[in-house]
Amino acid sequence: MRFQLPITFPKLPQPIHYTNKVLLMGSCFTEHISDRLSAYRFQTLQNPHGILFNPMSVANSLSSYAASKSYTDEDLFLLNELWGSWSHHTRFSHILKEEALRSINAAQQEASTFLKECNWVVITLGSAFQYFLKESGMPVSNNHRAPAAWFDKRLLEIAAIYEALSTALDTAQAVNPGLQFLFTISPVRHIRDGVTENNRSKARLIETVHALCNTRKDSHYFPAYELVIDVLRDYRFYDIDLVHPNYAATETVWEAFVDSCLAAEAVPIMEQVADIVTAMKHRPRFPDTEAHKQFLKVYAEKTAALGAAYPFLNLAAEANYFSKGR
Repeated sequence: MRFQLPITFPKLPQPIHYTNKVLLMGSCFTEHISDRLSAYRFQTLQNPHGILFNPMSVANSLSSYAASKSYTDEDLFLLNELWGSWSHHTRFSHILKEEALRSINAAQQEASTFLKECNWVVITLGSAFQYFLKESGMPVSNNHRAPAAWFDKRLLEIAAIYEALSTALDTAQAVNPGLQFLFTISPVRHIRDGVTENNRSKARLIETVHALCNTRKDSHYFPAYELVIDVLRDYRFYDIDLVHPNYAATETVWEAFVDSCLAAEAVPIMEQVADIVTAMKHRPRFPDTEAHKQFLKVYAEKTAALGAAYPFLNLAAEANYFSKGR
């Protein structure tokens, strides 16, 4: 007797290798995948504009990296004593205009350089709803808790989403011709939009992404949304808010991602990295004991051996930590 529907996870024709650099952009679900890749010491850069939910914001930010755009004073606004940018997440907001602008442009420069060198851009789209400033018609990435009366909210048409994303992918490939794109749709429900409206929004994102993948050889799809919504369809796989997937769900998605999207030869390396990273988190009650010093010595040797075998791994922090026992 079966209790779950089967789902096919097609393997990427060119899987992601440890030697690849991966830029991850989009909704908060992006950060689940990015954090895990980073924990296994893949070379990643996560959300240089901060969390972005809608495709227009993702497209605009990706194009800005390709163009090496610099932001100026005119791109900032003052609200509730903080300077912010309508194109960025609130994590860039600051009481000092100069500091807000500095952090924005530092992230921008890092992303621009990384985009020219990376192999993959992973994009997770969360919602097809887009907010526009009534005063200027400018699309915004984050409302910054501004009054609702300042904005118009629209459900983007499939054609508009397709055009924005397609243009952004072309712009990125102009500076990095070998770039590959991996799309996912976030399984997080945007319940504030309403259940029906959320489903309409997700449907438009899914249709657009499949249209891109069907017409572009550089674009691929990983069915995280379908895995959570159709296979893990029970509320026991959601957090207490009944909106966000819980640990069991994200762990299941991650396991499918590893099998579908990562190179097979990366898995044994990941296991060794996990052993070292876990050991580094160990906090002894008595660090001056000979037993702990021996523990550090053993893992210092393991870290050195792994780094020598795979020079592309950045294990500097681990090597520094374990060297205290030598």
